[in-house]
Amino acid sequence: MNIPLLDLKAQYSQIKDEIRQAVDEVLESQQFILGPRVSELESEIATYSRCKYALGVSSGTDALLLALMALGTGHGDIVITTPYTFFATAGCIARLGAKPVFADIDPATFNIDPRKLETLLEKMTSEELSRVRAVIPVHLFGQMADMQSIVPICRKYGLKIIEDAAQAIGSECPFGGGVQRAGSIGDIGCFSFFPSKNLGGIGDGGMVVTNDADLYEKMKILRVHGSSPKYYHRAVGGNFRLDEIQAAVLLVKLKYLDTWTEARQKNARIYDELLSGVVSEHFRTPAVLPGYRHIYNQYCIRTAKRDDLKVHLRENGVATEIYYPLPMHLQECFRYLGYKKGDFPEAEEAALTSLALPVYPEMGADGLEYTADLIRNFIMR
Repeated sequence: MNIPLLDLKAQYSQIKDEIRQAVDEVLESQQFILGPRVSELESEIATYSRCKYALGVSSGTDALLLALMALGTGHGDIVITTPYTFFATAGCIARLGAKPVFADIDPATFNIDPRKLETLLEKMTSEELSRVRAVIPVHLFGQMADMQSIVPICRKYGLKIIEDAAQAIGSECPFGGGVQRAGSIGDIGCFSFFPSKNLGGIGDGGMVVTNDADLYEKMKILRVHGSSPKYYHRAVGGNFRLDEIQAAVLLVKLKYLDTWTEARQKNARIYDELLSGVVSEHFRTPAVLPGYRHIYNQYCIRTAKRDDLKVHLRENGVATEIYYPLPMHLQECFRYLGYKKGDFPEAEEAALTSLALPVYPEMGADGLEYTADLIRNFIMR
């Protein structure tokens, strides 16, 4: 049996006619930049994420970059985030001349540990605290970080919050006596529409969301080279626009997102059940916190035998992926920050033990059972 990590062809085959019609309509209109479909998608994503405002941008990376720029991030500033994330989280901080500073993760969820964040801030000098521009919690793999704990810590120190929700559109967590969605709690939320995401386009794309009217207006201007009106530049921005064709495709896919999420959640529950017999301190399935809506952009297991298991699964036709093999503080380009191996043990351990299994919506029960059987047999031998 051959099981890919993600089967976009299977997804496309179900909505091909709708996608082609949507793209044809854009081609017939010959309106490709910031047209009516971008505006409609912005409205739909704002509603879906329970935010007042949304802006379509060119990628999830540019969503983070735009958010940081809107907060005035620049040379000498500090931005705190997790060392266990996709490169763009830390890379965008460095691109603006600011310094990425890391707080270790909670080993159960892979997300930034609020206790480590608080300890980091408590140990900073007053001069260092004055340079902290923002905190970027990453909602990794589709489960939100502990915003109920993170927000009071940030507010105590007067820090802005950018939610890196690139993998987490539609995820939820308890907050303020209720439940809120990814992107709606911090000052700015950032989404990615990279094709492999739960809501993926046919190329690069992203979105920023906010409930702050001033930040919305600032990002709207920065998105188009800082111009307002056209050819009159209030600031140095960038070309961060979402294409009309991408918006048209995403509008089609957005209608199916909750159905796809439910299928991923069902597949995750099947994995949980099939693998329950081998769960131990040496083998773990994903932890879902009470009251959280995990959307399973990835289903990541943990085992010290990760590398051998990956080979075993590949040899038997099951594709997997390692997210992420090297934490940010150990990347060569961040050597200048002065971190060393052992500084963030939980992130380093996660990099050595985590493995993402196929969990895509179209994956059938046979594939889930086949994959689980291979894992059980490997772990128990």
